[in-house]
Amino acid sequence: MKTLLLFTCVPLGLTVPQLAAAQQAPATDDRGEDAATPEAMTPRRDVVVTAVARGRDRLDTAVSTSQLLASDIDKIAPRSVAEIFRNIPGIRSESSGGEGNANLSIRGLPMATGGGKYLQLQEDGLPLVEYGDLVFGNADIFLRADLGVASIASVRGGSASTFASNSPGGVINLISKTGETEGGAVQLLTGLDYGEHRLDLDYGGRLGDGWRVHVGGFVREGEGPRRIGYEGNRGGQIKLNLTKEFDGGYVRLYGKALDDRTVSYMPNPVRVTGSDADPRYESLPGFDIGHDALSSRYALRNVTLDGANRRGVHDLRDGMHPVVDAIGLEAQATLAGWTVVDRFRFTSITGRFIANFPAAIGAASDIAAALGGDGATLRYATGAQPGQIIARPDQLGGGNGLLVENIVFDAKINSFGSLFNDLRASRVDPIGRGELTSTLGFYRSRQDVHTDWLWTSDLLELRGRGTAAMIDLYDAQGVPVTQEGFYGYSASFFGDCCRRRHRVDYHTNAPFGSLNYKLGRVSIGGSLRYDVGDAAGLIYGSDLGGGRSKLIARDMNGDDAIAAAEQRVAALPLRSPAPVFYGWHYLSYSTGINWRVAEPFALFARYSRGGRTNSDRLLFGPGLDVGTGALTNRRAAVDRVEQVEGGLKYRRDGARLDLTGFWARTGEQNAQITTPGSFIDRVYRAHGVEAEGALTGKVFSLTAGATFTDSRIAIDQIDPSTVGHVPRRQARFIFQTTPELTLGPIELGANVVGTTSSFAQDVNELKLPGFTTASAFATYHLTERVQLSLNSNNAFDVLGFTESENATIPANGIVRARSVNGRTTSLALRLLL
Repeated sequence: MKTLLLFTCVPLGLTVPQLAAAQQAPATDDRGEDAATPEAMTPRRDVVVTAVARGRDRLDTAVSTSQLLASDIDKIAPRSVAEIFRNIPGIRSESSGGEGNANLSIRGLPMATGGGKYLQLQEDGLPLVEYGDLVFGNADIFLRADLGVASIASVRGGSASTFASNSPGGVINLISKTGETEGGAVQLLTGLDYGEHRLDLDYGGRLGDGWRVHVGGFVREGEGPRRIGYEGNRGGQIKLNLTKEFDGGYVRLYGKALDDRTVSYMPNPVRVTGSDADPRYESLPGFDIGHDALSSRYALRNVTLDGANRRGVHDLRDGMHPVVDAIGLEAQATLAGWTVVDRFRFTSITGRFIANFPAAIGAASDIAAALGGDGATLRYATGAQPGQIIARPDQLGGGNGLLVENIVFDAKINSFGSLFNDLRASRVDPIGRGELTSTLGFYRSRQDVHTDWLWTSDLLELRGRGTAAMIDLYDAQGVPVTQEGFYGYSASFFGDCCRRRHRVDYHTNAPFGSLNYKLGRVSIGGSLRYDVGDAAGLIYGSDLGGGRSKLIARDMNGDDAIAAAEQRVAALPLRSPAPVFYGWHYLSYSTGINWRVAEPFALFARYSRGGRTNSDRLLFGPGLDVGTGALTNRRAAVDRVEQVEGGLKYRRDGARLDLTGFWARTGEQNAQITTPGSFIDRVYRAHGVEAEGALTGKVFSLTAGATFTDSRIAIDQIDPSTVGHVPRRQARFIFQTTPELTLGPIELGANVVGTTSSFAQDVNELKLPGFTTASAFATYHLTERVQLSLNSNNAFDVLGFTESENATIPANGIVRARSVNGRTTSLALRLLL
């Protein structure tokens, strides 16, 4: 019934154009500008279209916004969308996880776990997924930037609380080209010092009789930015949209198909010397932390039980493998003075997430003794010498002598599918000497969380260049402790936790509205949003307790015998699920004032209060009653965010400057997946200043941004000792700048991104050093339609650490941390069509 109700919005989108035709009103495009004017044909930096009631001049809005055009993205030379987001002021984007699974935050809001909890990623005005921190489903996994992207718009704080659900921190929206401009491009890119071969194509234009079309996409293959020993990145994407313009509006049908495999770079071992307060990070022998990963051509099989407790063999080359098929409809019309816009999208998301995670690293001889007892021996299980005894464990891994107790994070994505519909109507009425803009809307969504967690444990030597072998362990009597490298067909090194199955659906309904009154140079307005939702379904897992067993014995290799490793097999308790059935509701509101002091200058102030619904990270924690499916603490359903901001905006003659001060108070309840059994119940406070500016000239141009943040843990219900501490990985200062020279047919420049130091964990002991990366670009326009580009990402091969699993330097000096990729250089040839 709920699905049928959602589909009732579709006929409105289909009938709006016919109703609008009878109105004979001026046509407007989806950016809220006159569709007949040339200025509306391309994105404009000075027009806000994301998370606001109507598109309007930035200097007339009381929100903090930024926009990156397609030309800006080219200069950044990104290897992932997370590297693009680093160039948005206020955004903390940890771009060290590969082409997905990035951690994102904004303006000091916490990043206690993975993903982007308080920040929503959108594509053409609708979310990728409803919740940006789904476990093994971070929103950026399902997002790719290609030549079809016209611009990337962002709103930080402000109206994001009321014009989108679950996004109190802000919204980042990738806006697609829709055929306004005739033409396109074909681009061939190859990696010069890393494995990447990619073909991009896009084309759009008008077909006549009010029709226009755009199609674009890419295909690629290669090892990827790091040396993993196999083709880790392979797949592609295609997007198509078809628009019909009517008198008074338009209707657009669009689709997207993404089938892409990319490597997920988890925390890797690195040596740390010095002290927690003054650490020095350096690569271990045989393993380059900036260019290697805990992936290998000799460790590609994961043998495990699937979601139905049947034996299966999964391929680690799948990595992050999203299979996304989406179809959407967007329509705009003018009805009785109201501009009505409806956006609808159905998305099917399936696939897999599989990656190696180091639970512990130590000397091979020490781990052998701990797991196999005195006299235990090691042998190669895979690689060039399978079965050979390792006589010198201290020379394992090319001389580092280290062994990894490895957890294979194997998650089957049965469905992260969704249905979204956003219907809104707005109008402008003259009231007295001013004008009143009124907006009413209704948002409805359904989000599936259907996953199977099928983790296993194995032993892996620490060796770079994708050549690490799996290792077998034998006790002193020669009895195998492992089987083909597997210590257990369970998360043995995590206490056999986390064999889980999720079959939960989340529904959200949200009416919203806003009023904005403009009198001369002053605008004052406010908006409300009321979110009502529920979660319903079943979860399975031994972590739920109640007599659900953790381990069984199962013949996993088919030899009709039960070895030691086969006694450590995790199975799902399929006959004893726990229900999930609870609801939530909360009110969000925002109010602001903007004073256009003069044509080039404006001042603004805003107060907002929003919320974020907790999703699957709540399910296996103390907040859920596994007997009834209800919440033991209703406060756990929603985390609140309160924000105050104010600042100035200036724009004139090739110069612009935005300066904003902010304050935020954030509540959070969460679970840390990489530290099983660790939960969070806190309140954070943050304040700071962000700045963004640009100078544009004929020869020299410069864009720059910086954010200063002071963030603290204000309340901790579980561990009060952290009160007053700086939240993990929160730097006080981050910055980005892009200088550029145009010398005739040649463009030269660099994209510089930096951060000061931060603490690895909330105990505030081990520091992550500050770092700055510089990416250089050079483009030579061979002709009007042919250009050759050379890009070097992290040109100086800097080590930059974004996170650490360790709170202090361990006794052996080996920390599990994630670094940004080392230097990668690419050459691209583009032909304009």
